[in-house]
Amino acid sequence: MGTPFNYKHLYYFWVVAKEGGISKAADKLDMAVQTVSAQVRELERSLGYALLKPAGRGLALTEAGVVTMRQADQIFQLGEELPALVRDSASAPAVRLAVGICDGLPKLVVHRLMQPAMDEPNLRLVCHEGNLDDLLGDLALHRLDVVLSDRTAPVNPNIKLYSHTLGSSAVGWYGTAALVKAASKGFPQSLAHVPLLMPTAHTEVRARLDQWFEQRAIRPRIVGEFEDSALLKTFGANGMGIFPSAEWVHEDLLTHYAVKRLGHCDGVTEHFFAIGTEKKVQHPLVLRLLQPAL
Repeated sequence: MGTPFNYKHLYYFWVVAKEGGISKAADKLDMAVQTVSAQVRELERSLGYALLKPAGRGLALTEAGVVTMRQADQIFQLGEELPALVRDSASAPAVRLAVGICDGLPKLVVHRLMQPAMDEPNLRLVCHEGNLDDLLGDLALHRLDVVLSDRTAPVNPNIKLYSHTLGSSAVGWYGTAALVKAASKGFPQSLAHVPLLMPTAHTEVRARLDQWFEQRAIRPRIVGEFEDSALLKTFGANGMGIFPSAEWVHEDLLTHYAVKRLGHCDGVTEHFFAIGTEKKVQHPLVLRLLQPAL
């Protein structure tokens, strides 16, 4: 049976790995080099694997060290956040809502989805944008209360995830007045003759749009592809091309981007979901987000 695991040993290893050497780590920790080295050796002994190896004048992580460092990062970064979280909770009666936003979701749609929680007078909203896999990892570590996505959560054998439907929206085509005028005759076949902007394949709606073109034998002239929906609309509003958007936020789209609607993308729908780790949601503000769909 190995030596019992000790988080103090893990912390010293974490500092050594971050500083790139035992001497630098000892200076940072204000400890003797021999003491730090002994602590790291104790960790290696308890895990049964070498975590560091010589690399020039410094040290590098072994494969086991990379895995250990990844876990240590999560553990101690959470620990570093604890004092601020406790201080904030004690100093004000804020209701904190940490939301992960899938980078494929249209920003105007996100704002609309969040509206039920925005009336909370003591709201402290924290938003993180990223790809779905990374956000679900943060959700599993309880860094997030909910993830907003354009797709349901994938099956994960390590954690139970629950997808709650928030709504759906038809999709339309939008553009500047000049481009809409140029494409208005013979729509939708006219889309083969005007420049188009499209979301990248990491969004769920892209596959539906591609299928829509294929079914109508339209060969689109795509001049730009964007991961960020707000960037797509910004370029579209400046005349680079016709672009698709959820009609759910039609009025906001016309107001914010001064574009016009060309026509309906018949049969293409965007779906929106809230993903959490609870089948029966407990967070009061997440419950508010779900109310319109209940």
